[in-house]
Amino acid sequence: MPQYSHRLARFDDLPAIVAIYNSTVASRMVTADTEPIAVESRHAWFHDHAPEKRPLWVVEQDAKVVGWLSYSNFYGRPAYSGTAELSIYIDESLRGKGLGRYFLAEAIAHAPKIGVHTLLGFIFGHNEPSLKLFEAFDFERWAHMPRVATLDGIERDLVILGKRVA
Repeated sequence: MPQYSHRLARFDDLPAIVAIYNSTVASRMVTADTEPIAVESRHAWFHDHAPEKRPLWVVEQDAKVVGWLSYSNFYGRPAYSGTAELSIYIDESLRGKGLGRYFLAEAIAHAPKIGVHTLLGFIFGHNEPSLKLFEAFDFERWAHMPRVATLDGIERDLVILGKRVA
């Protein structure tokens, strides 16, 4: 498996982060957005990722951002501060090459350092590669929400996977 390393995202990484995100929209496998988003629409989201509580990481290869991981608040209420949702997005050229495994292992190890004891993944039921990735790290299926999303007229399930890490 290739060696990767990550760093905290900088604001000037945002166009690359959004480009990677937008590259997944057409597949209807990863995001519930049905049209590409604008960089400007993610300014507040970027600033919500405080490194000490909800970091946003990027991996670079040849000086180009090729993947990112974010910790996000779950439900936004104080009692849930120890729970975070993970999102992983990878450039098409590196999907299936171990970067997702790298990100997930690093996120699990880092979670207790930022006061997170529970990690969640929100994954479409038809996204087998992502489901298998999280399950390989002992995430369990905690919820199955049948037909809660409609993509191109097809109703899709959402699976919530969870793992206690501390």
